[in-house]
Amino acid sequence: MTTVVLAAATLVTGLMGGLFFAYACSVMPGLAATDDRTFVATMRWINRRILNGWFLSAFLGAAPLTGLAVLLHWGGGGPVLAWTVAALLLYLAALAVTVRWNVPLNDRLDAAGDPDAVADLAAVRAGFERSWVRGNLVRTLTSVASFGCLVAALAVDAS
Repeated sequence: MTTVVLAAATLVTGLMGGLFFAYACSVMPGLAATDDRTFVATMRWINRRILNGWFLSAFLGAAPLTGLAVLLHWGGGGPVLAWTVAALLLYLAALAVTVRWNVPLNDRLDAAGDPDAVADLAAVRAGFERSWVRGNLVRTLTSVASFGCLVAALAVDAS
């Protein structure tokens, strides 16, 4: 059971790292090349559509699964526990950045209203884009590092 939990934690953490990475290397650079109305409207739609069962299962499931893996390896100590604890701390950092940085920016973007009714879309975009991209870079790095730690834990566990 410990290996199954560790593998599940690795899978969902990898999915989240991949999602954040996709934003960093394709979604946001692609949107950067668009006009203000397209940028604001698209990000508002993405932010609304991403709140679905698939995303929430991985996003909210990674920390509890990794935490359970930590608990299951607690008595044995050793490198699997160390890698798993590191993975948990890194993923919690990604969650914290998301909740304290990216989500408030998403909410502020949504509160700006319908892009067709906003007088200064350039200001709305300027108050969002650069900061959101920076937060996403941090959560990309921490979640990918968390995934790497879990891969290491699995490798040690399998040997």
